[in-house]
Amino acid sequence: MKISNIWIFVLITLMLTTVSCKEKEDQPQPIPNMGLKIPTEGNSWFFMNPGTQSEQVMNPGSTSWTNPQLVHRTFFRLQRAGEIHIGINGRVESGSSVLKATFGGETIELEISAQSFEEHYIGTFEIPEPGYYYLDIQGISKESLDFAIISDVLLGGSSASGTVHYINEDYYYWGRRGPSVHLGYEVPAQASEVHYFYSEVTVPEGNDVIGSYYMANGFGQGYFGYQVNSETERRVLFSVWSPYETDNPDEIPEDQRIELLRKGNDVIVNDFGNEGSGGQSYLRYNWEAGKTYRFLLKGEPSSQAPGKTDYTAWFAPAEGGEWLLIASWRRPLISTYLTNIYSFLENFVTRTGPLVREAYYDNQWILDTSGNWHELTRARFTADATARDKARLDYAGGLASDNMGFFMKNCGFFNETTTIDTWFTRPAKGQQPDIDLELLP
Repeated sequence: MKISNIWIFVLITLMLTTVSCKEKEDQPQPIPNMGLKIPTEGNSWFFMNPGTQSEQVMNPGSTSWTNPQLVHRTFFRLQRAGEIHIGINGRVESGSSVLKATFGGETIELEISAQSFEEHYIGTFEIPEPGYYYLDIQGISKESLDFAIISDVLLGGSSASGTVHYINEDYYYWGRRGPSVHLGYEVPAQASEVHYFYSEVTVPEGNDVIGSYYMANGFGQGYFGYQVNSETERRVLFSVWSPYETDNPDEIPEDQRIELLRKGNDVIVNDFGNEGSGGQSYLRYNWEAGKTYRFLLKGEPSSQAPGKTDYTAWFAPAEGGEWLLIASWRRPLISTYLTNIYSFLENFVTRTGPLVREAYYDNQWILDTSGNWHELTRARFTADATARDKARLDYAGGLASDNMGFFMKNCGFFNETTTIDTWFTRPAKGQQPDIDLELLP
């Protein structure tokens, strides 16, 4: 049977089109533009067993990536919904490694064999709403000691074209610690000078994270609260700054040093530095989450040393606990009662920066120099430069639920953010502290 020339032409055209399509499918697809770099140095942590009771968090700089159970997690905050392209800038020491990348519940495998940093595309995803997100990477196989070295997470697409918040090189240290938050209390106008400052703090169960300092009674020249220092140690800490400005306590002139007047049983005293310098006192005390503790601070011009001020701190459990003297310090070059009454919440351990913590600050009272108690029910919420410069936006504060007074919350890369410099008023309790000041130790 003869085939007309026109049908021969059609068959050849179809065959060429099929070959052309197959060649096109076999060609590698172009990598989407990923022009934004999120440095892992400031934004990544290793997680072991994330989301479980046995969760552990480590800094990548101090941890070898040899365990396939380690999850390399990088955080960033997107302010725009839409499409996002994600990749990494990575390399291996030798051979090749196979990694598993997970974002938004989708998992993709990729292989790295370059020994110099090279861009590796992971995938394109949809961002449903603004907020914090993270990229997880785990090792599957490797030929060198570590699975990989990742310098940056790469972002592109319409979502990344909006504002993206992350920790840049100016905040690598402070950003890893997380934002610090404060409550500055308003002293009633009818009060005379502040002689004593009383408050109560409760850390809810599960919020006693290592590195947390729940500072209860702050004042113009120091601070007083309690901490979680390690898995086995907790402290009640009271410190007073020297008037000499330095981060090295050895540089303080003798006439500007903080002088210890007395201390409680088992209280340890020493100098401190790095964030100003001065006198520090602390009691190792196994306080418990879920329980309320009381703090009492006294400040007055010294009756024995004109031109100096004496500060004394006491601590007690709320239910049936006896007051414990922490210490009494004398500060030179100032003669004053208590000023700048405030509380704060901070994290001082960089490896726990991605873990959320919260505390309730309640029942604040002052006793003025006229002998009158005044309840402090109004406070202004503020935050440090890490928050104000938007390196981290995981901070909150305000009125707590269940009549627990005020609350402060930070770290953990949660999406709630309280407007800085907002004033809050808690309900008054109306019952002044029952303290016999003459019987304090």
